[in-house]
Amino acid sequence: MAYPAEPWSLRGRMYVSVWSLPVADLPELPPELAGAVRVVRFGRRAVVGTAWVDYRPGGDMSYRELLSAVLVRAGLRPRVTITHIWVDSPRSRDGGRALWGIPKDLAEFELTGARAAAATEAGPIAAARLSRRGPALRLPIGFRVTQALTGMAKTTPVRATARWGPARVAWTIEPYGPLRFLAGRRPLLSMVADDFRMRFGAGAARTAA
Repeated sequence: MAYPAEPWSLRGRMYVSVWSLPVADLPELPPELAGAVRVVRFGRRAVVGTAWVDYRPGGDMSYRELLSAVLVRAGLRPRVTITHIWVDSPRSRDGGRALWGIPKDLAEFELTGARAAAATEAGPIAAARLSRRGPALRLPIGFRVTQALTGMAKTTPVRATARWGPARVAWTIEPYGPLRFLAGRRPLLSMVADDFRMRFGAGAARTAA
């Protein structure tokens, strides 16, 4: 199934949560990344980000997504490595894997203004109650994602603007599911990125969203 060439231009809304975990509880990174990035440590703890994303019409594709990523560094330069990710679009799955080494799998989603849930044939992954908590401010962001692709580390630029505001994301993580390392924990903070406009992939570093 065909997928767009990079960079992907995407629009929508996402709820992002930031977690602090003991380094020993982190999911393993691919061995291909061992010489390219290291986990950012704060003492014996590390940072994990999760997001529910609703990619809406107006971009290259429309689909829904749940992801978990670890904050890493290449030298002193911050990076993000996505360890778990699900989408409900075969085109997004295939393109993410082929272009950037993002390990996308398929799942079924419920994603409304107040509730999110994702499950595979093997069972539920996670669910959450979603709500905004205050005013929003449109801000630009930029970061780089480093993944394992064809046996090597590939770093991909991302640029976006969004109306960022505080949010409450009450997570329920399946304790025997693939995100079990987050089960029973609470995020440090959560944010909503409304009306985001994102460019993901080669060219994103030169072109504003």
